[in-house]
Amino acid sequence: MSPRVLLVGVADSNRARWEKVDSLDELGSLTQTAGGDVVEKLVQVRQKLDPATLVGKGMVGRLKKIRREYRVDLLIFDEELSPTQLRNLEEGIGIRVIDRAALILDIFALHAHTAEAKIQVELAQLEYRQSRLTGLGVEMSRLGGGIGTRGPGETQLEVDRRRIQQRIVALRRALRRIDRERTTQRRRRANLFRVVLVGYTNAGKSTLFNRLTKAGIKVSDQLFATLDPNTKALDLGRYVRIVLTDTVGFIRSLPHQLIASFRATLSEVREADFLLHVADSTDVQVDRRIDVVNDTLQEVGANSKPTLMVFSKIDRVFDDAVLSRLRRGYSKAVFVSGRTGTGVEKLKSTMQDLIELQMVTRVFTVPESKWDLISLVCRSGQVVTDEVRDGKRRIVVRGFQPVLGRVRKEINQALRRKSQLIS
Repeated sequence: MSPRVLLVGVADSNRARWEKVDSLDELGSLTQTAGGDVVEKLVQVRQKLDPATLVGKGMVGRLKKIRREYRVDLLIFDEELSPTQLRNLEEGIGIRVIDRAALILDIFALHAHTAEAKIQVELAQLEYRQSRLTGLGVEMSRLGGGIGTRGPGETQLEVDRRRIQQRIVALRRALRRIDRERTTQRRRRANLFRVVLVGYTNAGKSTLFNRLTKAGIKVSDQLFATLDPNTKALDLGRYVRIVLTDTVGFIRSLPHQLIASFRATLSEVREADFLLHVADSTDVQVDRRIDVVNDTLQEVGANSKPTLMVFSKIDRVFDDAVLSRLRRGYSKAVFVSGRTGTGVEKLKSTMQDLIELQMVTRVFTVPESKWDLISLVCRSGQVVTDEVRDGKRRIVVRGFQPVLGRVRKEINQALRRKSQLIS
């Protein structure tokens, strides 16, 4: 049986009240994804937040009455709650209370299936809980026996904190190993142009990824259905071959712990050569969702990447005025349906044109005996000329600046290592 959930949000003015209503609607979708049954939503307009309970004693009494009337099992706040506020609210209302960040972490845990995702989510949850550990005083003390162990001893709070910290250290060590593995994988793909799908959660990224690459990854009409990045090669034609990566979706007020722990996954975004920003054309809040994604990209250090705006799910838009407004507001965007394939060829052609604008011509000089480096150069783009001079191969290649830059760096490192071995 699903827990019965009451959602609460606080707005600082009547004007902000309607924004909070929209935010609670999203919180309701998150709650349903987590398996909860929303029985009521409540918005309080309050200019100054109560440091003890966020909402004040009067609202706490009202929430307690609503809890009894609707037989509520769980109360979820749209705002982040301090440890003191959590404790005071639970004592005053008589049920468990969590905030938006805890709910999102719970959903991530629900959808974490691979070892990497589980490590990332567990680390985020522990860091979240560590900041909210509160003790209950001497009654939580662990009493000892014998000489040297009398007295209150070490409190359970201190034990919990130490254990959590030890686990956090172990998880961070595991994530560093994963990050090294991802770096190695990206180095193997150094000769290919890297394009990454980004967007708000449930914007249709995975459906579009499947349509473009025929990958067949799981697609679900749920928030945060994709946690692990999926990568596959894609030929666009005219010597344009890329690797396309689908990543975890963003959301408003994404917990900082998740951004930190998913750094190995988000490194795919930071290391991308080009971004496809996918937005749901059926979402009435699509403009705000786009702003949230742009803010998150700035937070992870990827806001300066070349980006193409893509509006998805156009097969589910039945009002032509909606698409007309979006086309006026985003004149360079491409409109597609990942489900039916409408507009996908236009998307591929636009990507090809934009990527080709970044193509340059570079000259590489490699020892004739270094076939591994010669092969690396020849795979980095379109070979214009290839000739031998004084025991060295002079290869002129037309390709992408980021790719050719990475290849040159790898060649220089290899030749430098050889020089050091000889000396």
